[in-house]
Amino acid sequence: MNLPIRVSGIVGQDVERYRRCRARLPELAAGLSVEDLAGQSMPDASPGKWHLAHTSWFFEVMILARRADYTAVDDRLQVLFNSYYETLGHRLERSERGLMTRPSLDDVMAYRREIDRRMEARLVEGLVDDKERYLFELGLHHEEQHQELFLMDMLNLMARSPLDPQAYEAEPRLGPPQASKGGWVRFEGGLADSGAGVDGFGFDNEKPVHRVWLEPFALAADLVTNEEWIAFIEDGGYRRPELWLSDGWGRVKAEGWTAPLYWRENGEGWTVMTLAGRRLIVPTSPVRHVSFYEADAFARWAGRRLPTEAEWEHAARADAGRFSNLANEVWQWTASAYAPYPGFRPTEGTAAEYNGKFMANQMVLRGGAFATPEGHARPSYRNFYYPHQRWMFSGVRLAADGGTVEDAAPQDAFRQDMIEGLSRRTKALAPKWFYDAEGSKLFEEITQLPEYYPTRQEAALLRRVMPTWAKEFRSRAVLVELGSGASEKTRIVLDATKDLSAYVPIDISATALNEAAERIRMDYPGLKVLPVVGDFEHLSPPPVEAGQGRRIGFFPGSTIGNLEPDAAVTLLRSAREILGEGSLFILGVDLVKPAGTLVAAYDDAQGVTAAFNRNLLVRANRELDMDFVPDDFAHVAVWNAAHSRMEMHLQATRSMTVHLGKLAFRFAEGETIHTESSRKFDRASVEALAEAAGWRLEAFEISDSPSVALALLSA
Repeated sequence: MNLPIRVSGIVGQDVERYRRCRARLPELAAGLSVEDLAGQSMPDASPGKWHLAHTSWFFEVMILARRADYTAVDDRLQVLFNSYYETLGHRLERSERGLMTRPSLDDVMAYRREIDRRMEARLVEGLVDDKERYLFELGLHHEEQHQELFLMDMLNLMARSPLDPQAYEAEPRLGPPQASKGGWVRFEGGLADSGAGVDGFGFDNEKPVHRVWLEPFALAADLVTNEEWIAFIEDGGYRRPELWLSDGWGRVKAEGWTAPLYWRENGEGWTVMTLAGRRLIVPTSPVRHVSFYEADAFARWAGRRLPTEAEWEHAARADAGRFSNLANEVWQWTASAYAPYPGFRPTEGTAAEYNGKFMANQMVLRGGAFATPEGHARPSYRNFYYPHQRWMFSGVRLAADGGTVEDAAPQDAFRQDMIEGLSRRTKALAPKWFYDAEGSKLFEEITQLPEYYPTRQEAALLRRVMPTWAKEFRSRAVLVELGSGASEKTRIVLDATKDLSAYVPIDISATALNEAAERIRMDYPGLKVLPVVGDFEHLSPPPVEAGQGRRIGFFPGSTIGNLEPDAAVTLLRSAREILGEGSLFILGVDLVKPAGTLVAAYDDAQGVTAAFNRNLLVRANRELDMDFVPDDFAHVAVWNAAHSRMEMHLQATRSMTVHLGKLAFRFAEGETIHTESSRKFDRASVEALAEAAGWRLEAFEISDSPSVALALLSA
C-alpha cells in the first residue's frame, strides 16, 4: 500500500507528481482482461503486464538501487523486466516477452505497489543530488512513454484477432482533433536554434542547443487526411515503384502493403481498426499508422516532401498557432535520420544506454499523438522509429521549398468542406460556396425581388449615412470590402469618398470578383483597384501597394449573420488585426422582425432563392464530379426564433446515395443539408459582438421598415 504521506514543499510535489504519473497505466489496464494484458502481437510489441512491471523496474534499478545497502524486491524480476540494458546483465529478449506466463498479473501489480511504496518513502527522505533528481524526472517521462506504448501495443494485439475486439468504448484521448486551418505556413529561413535548453526537462538526445541553417520553406497547416490517402491509393500509390525508396518498395512487395496498417476495404468502404474496435474511416481525420517509407512515397506523389526535424521544430516554436494538430493527433515523420546532435553527451551511468545506443538506422518523428500524455510533448522532442515500422501513432505533415508552394486551389477547399459537411450527423455546408459565377448572378436577381428587402433597404440607408461617415475616412484611405460580390453597394461608398488611395475587394469567387473589379476600374479610372481572391474567414493584410492610409473595412449585406457567433467574433477580431489601430469598419446587419416578412424574403414566389440554394449542388456536380440530382432536393426556409436566425435547407425528397469519388453519402427521405443561417440582430447584440472582437460602436443607423441597420465601428 502507498504510504499515507502528508508533506508539503518540494517533497510533497515530488510525491504528488509520482502518484499522478504512476496512476495512469493501471487506469488504462483496469478494464482489460488478463489475457489481453498477457498477449503479445509481434516482436516489436510487449504485453500490457510487461509495461506495468518494466516501468516499476526502471525506478527500482535507476533510483532505489543506487544505495549500496538496497535489497531488490525479487532478483528474478531483474532479468524479466530489463528492456535493453546490457550493463545490467542478462535479460529476456523482446520477442520472448509474450511467452512469459509468470509472474501472474496479480504478482506484477503487487510488485508495482511495492515499488511505489519504496519510491514514496525515498521521495520523503529527499532526492540526494542533481543526478538523482534527473533520474527521477527521467523515470516520470519514461513512465509516460510507456503509457502511449501500452496503447500502441494493445491496438496491435486487438488488430491481430479476426473478431475485431475493442479495448475501450471510446479511444482514450485528451480531446478531439483540432479543426482544419487550410493552406501553408511559410518561413524565411536563416540561422535557427534547435534542441532543448537548460530550462525544463529534456532527454539527452534533445541536447545540446545548436544552430542550424534553414533555407526558405513552407509547412502544411494541416496533417494529411484519410481522404487524401485514399486518393493516393486510388492513383496506384502502392503499385508505382517510381514513388518509393528502394528499401521501401522492397517492403511493399515483401509484405503486400496496399494501404496503411489496420485498414481494410469492404462493401461499405474503407474501415480501420482503432482502440474502440473496427470503425468506418472518417475521411477528414488525419491518417495514422503509416511508415516512413509510405510517408515519403506520399510526399513524392503529392509533389511535396517531408520536413526536416529542424524545420518542424522552428515552425513549432515560431508560429504554432497557424497549425492544426501539431502535437495532439499523430507523430509526424521527418526526413531526418536519427543521429546525435553536435556536442551530444549521453547521460552518465546506466542511463547512457537509454538513447545513445539507438542513434543509427532510424528516422525522427516530431509532434505528439492523441495518446501522448498531457505535457509530455514539446517542440524539441525527438521520437524515433525504424523506417518500415507502422504500428505506432504516426502520420504525415508535408513540407515544400519556400519558392515552390502555392495554396490549395479553391476546389480543394470546396472538396474538403463537402466531405466534412456531409459526414456530420446533421449535414451542413458553408454558405460561402453559394457564390460561383452562377450563384452570384442568382443572388443579384434575389436582391431585385419584391420580397427581398435587405439589399434595397441597406442601399437607401448607405446613401443617407455615407456623406457624414465618409468625412471620418481621412485622406488617402484604403477601402477593404469583405465578400464583395458584384460590388454594387461599394459604388455608394466610392461616390461619397473622393480621395481613396485604393479599393481592395475580397471574394471567394474569382470570376465574379474579377468581373466586378473590372467594372469598378472602368467607372472609377483614377482609383487603384486591387482584387484579392480569398475567403473572408481567413483574412490577409491589404497588398502593400494599397498605401498606408486609414483602413476602412466594409462588410455589408448582413453576411455577418451567416456565421456562427464565435466565428463572427473571430472574423471581426481578424479584421481589426489586419486593418490596424485607428481603422474603421462599416458593418451591415439585418434586424429582428415578424417571421412572415423574414420567411418570404428567403422563399420568394418566383423560386429564385430555391434555384440559388440548389445551385450549390449543381456546382458540386460540376467542380467535384458528384452525382447530386438537384431537383430531388426541396428548398426549405424556416425562422428559428430560439437562435434568432433564418435558416435555409435542402431537403431530400427520397432516400438516395450521393458519391464523391469512392466516398458515399447516404440521405434518408426528409433529411436535410443545412446551407445557410442568417442571424438577425438588434443594437445590443451588435454592440456586444463588436466589443467581443475589440471594436467600439461609434454609430448605429436604422433604415425605414422593413428595417436593417448599419454600424460604424472604430479600432
